[in-house]
Amino acid sequence: MQRRGFLKQAGAAAALGGLAAPALAQTRQQVKWRMSTSWPKSLDTIHGSAEEMCKRISELTEGGFEIRAFAGGEIVPPGQNMDAVSNNTVECNHVLSSFFIGKNTALAFDAGMAFGLSARQHNAWVQYGGGMAALRKLYAQYGIVNFVCGNVGVQMGGWYRKEIKSVADLKGLKMRIGGLGGMVLQKLGVVPQQIPTADIYPALEKGTIDAAEWIGPYDDEKLGLNKVAKNYYAPGWWEGSASITTMVNAKAWEALPPLYKAAFECAANEQTMKMLAKYDARNPDALKKLLGQGAKLRYFPKDVMDAAFKSSMELFDELAEKNPDFKAIYPGWKSFQRDEASWFKVADNYLDHYTFAAVTRK
Repeated sequence: MQRRGFLKQAGAAAALGGLAAPALAQTRQQVKWRMSTSWPKSLDTIHGSAEEMCKRISELTEGGFEIRAFAGGEIVPPGQNMDAVSNNTVECNHVLSSFFIGKNTALAFDAGMAFGLSARQHNAWVQYGGGMAALRKLYAQYGIVNFVCGNVGVQMGGWYRKEIKSVADLKGLKMRIGGLGGMVLQKLGVVPQQIPTADIYPALEKGTIDAAEWIGPYDDEKLGLNKVAKNYYAPGWWEGSASITTMVNAKAWEALPPLYKAAFECAANEQTMKMLAKYDARNPDALKKLLGQGAKLRYFPKDVMDAAFKSSMELFDELAEKNPDFKAIYPGWKSFQRDEASWFKVADNYLDHYTFAAVTRK
């Protein structure tokens, strides 16, 4: 009797199980979002990362949560991406937060600071150094929840029509650069210019500007800047780590089922790793190609680096005095950077310096 009872119960359970899967599929909540980005579709690494993130979210939710990524300007002008998320015109975006420091200079901590943390160190600060809590508090003022979703690594220092041999050569230089880097260079006599991506090449070609920075070899080659400015400088000290952010409307986020939230965070974390890996894999060949086409690789002179560092530290102190949000984050960030620098000097720095010299020695 017990055996017959067990078989009867097992059969009933199997029948219910067979009905449960389709029923769950039918009742799964369907969510469709739009993601506005700051990038043209031609930048397959950074815009492609946004598309991959959306695809991954759909896969993880078996099509229940769909996000469509739009190129910069398709539905929202790049400069309005933050406002669009804040007022829920779009549910999320894919941006470099330093584009919006005119709204709040403390947003620069989310992207990366001049002479700041490396990509690895920035991720350590965000995940385990109190960075995420500080940034979440900052973004909450705008009805936004932030997530790290990529990093381009150390940027190049840009393309220059003329050589930069000393700080004096920066005086009056018209350069396409934004963010805190532009504010630092302004202290050194540079005239920063805010120019959309598509207008950088013609501006350099016509001499409207004397220099321009973008990202690094792989993306720079796509813009063709080497054809109108031969001097390619390193490093991009203003963003030693350009961390990419997806801002999400807070109310839209809270309305998501837990599974969809987990899928979003998982996909964002995945792209944080994959974007940097792709840039690291693509930049070497792109640099060789640029040099083969006549680009001249140069490094900023030490007096320029020293002056830029000094001006950066002065600017940070000034911003901390003016902006309570900046002041709230800066001391903890600065202390974390000091500790990271002390550790990285012990192992990474010496090993990298030796190995890079050894493997490239002719």
